[in-house]
Amino acid sequence: MDISPADDGARNGPDLLFNQSLEKGLSVLRAFSAKRRTMTLAEVADAASMSKSSAQRMVYTLEKLGYIRKHPLTRRYQLTPRVMQIGFNYLAADTLIDVANPFLSELTNNTGETTNLTEPDDDEMVYVSRFVSTKFVPIHMPIGSRIPMYCTGSGRAFLSALPADEALARLEQMKRVAFTPNTVTELAALGERLAEARQHGYATNREELFIGDMSIAAPVVGSQGRPVAAVHVVAPTSRWTFEDARQKLAPAVIDCARGISNSIRTLE
Repeated sequence: MDISPADDGARNGPDLLFNQSLEKGLSVLRAFSAKRRTMTLAEVADAASMSKSSAQRMVYTLEKLGYIRKHPLTRRYQLTPRVMQIGFNYLAADTLIDVANPFLSELTNNTGETTNLTEPDDDEMVYVSRFVSTKFVPIHMPIGSRIPMYCTGSGRAFLSALPADEALARLEQMKRVAFTPNTVTELAALGERLAEARQHGYATNREELFIGDMSIAAPVVGSQGRPVAAVHVVAPTSRWTFEDARQKLAPAVIDCARGISNSIRTLE
């Protein structure tokens, strides 16, 4: 029987340490996006799933703290650059990024292609480091970009380093939608992709998230034997066939991920 959060709270009692006001404030910040660059107070309330009075208190406080500002003419709210301080503090404090950067730089030099380090967050992988090649890259993915695990090379690489039953359980509860005609969404087929990744040591994405974009990825494994991140190389279809990318890029990607894995284990 499924248990809702409310039922769970009734059974276990209220979480006295949980700060709902902080939760609401963060919900307001997360409500802004590329699709909602500016919003009215009513739109903020709707996007953050709260009452207008709660949204007003949150917006007022965040405005006073400098994280939100109101346009003097349109009276619409938008985020300020101060919000980036929180994300930058994470990047500055993440030892894995410092360890990985020299390996990613070398990988870009060796392959001539853009390389990336992504870390997991729920069912997505988040870009935390990126070395861009001088060659054309069809898709711009800045630091902080998020991609689904199930249909990307880095996500599959991460999942492939988990125990098989755990990986399949995670895939089963993901919302799997088709982004392109090539997107694999069936659980059985995805299980086969992960089995292949475990066998070969790398995972692939063949235009499943963006047309014209392929990737070769390998997991970064911590001292506990569990994946903590993934490395991937972008292989645009304008320069690579799928088989050439696998044969020529995969060994370098595996070596890069292995080097990062070995280095971080000494620090944990």
